[in-house]
Amino acid sequence: MTNAKFAQTLLNSNGGYAALILRVPVGLTLAAHGAQKLFGWFGGYGLEGTGQWMASIGLEPGYLMALLAGGAEFFGGLALVLGLLTRPAALVTAFAMLVATLSVHIGNGLFMANNGYEYALTLFAVTLALAIQGGGRFAVDKVLLERLGGGGYKQRTA
Repeated sequence: MTNAKFAQTLLNSNGGYAALILRVPVGLTLAAHGAQKLFGWFGGYGLEGTGQWMASIGLEPGYLMALLAGGAEFFGGLALVLGLLTRPAALVTAFAMLVATLSVHIGNGLFMANNGYEYALTLFAVTLALAIQGGGRFAVDKVLLERLGGGGYKQRTA
């Protein structure tokens, strides 16, 4: 695969305005959750506390798992907000949400009131959709693709 073809595959999107509507709030939410894990912001426990908790539920080594989950959520979330490398950022965050769903929430049923999986599943679905469709019309990916000479934005009518 040539570099131009790779850039086209990675950065081009047939998503329109809806991708922006999905990217920004989901990206901000993921970044905030990652900041809780990494930095202890917004009432979080930081890497030490999150790592201890992850180890206590069997995700070991806990500190590394906290670093990976927090990094995926924080940096992946910021990338989604910008529409920067949307597909890889969405894949990484989708994977993090799948792990959260299966390792933390699945045994508690569907509803959040019982720490269920509905929220993590919703974030998984949105990030998976963004991984498939890309960043859309208003994304840094579009600018990068144009600067790399990889072609223009493919507009959909629907």
